[in-house]
Amino acid sequence: MKSSDAVARSYDRSWSEIEAMLENAVDRLSEWKTWFAQCQKDGDRDGMKEAARNYKALEGVIKTLRWTLGEKGVPSPLD
Repeated sequence: MKSSDAVARSYDRSWSEIEAMLENAVDRLSEWKTWFAQCQKDGDRDGMKEAARNYKALEGVIKTLRWTLGEKGVPSPLD
């Protein structure tokens, strides 16, 4: 990113706000896993694709939030 393309950031998120977002993401991950299983049972391939896509995206969100919080053993989200 070029310096002229810099994005304005406020850096005003609290640790508790980040932790709450992590909890929410973990809950949503579970919901998408359940939705995938239901779609699989119903033979809904489009639903399965949507659930799998969102599940994988949330895995990345969770890894990034855990990395941000400095959890031990969590590698860079880019790895």
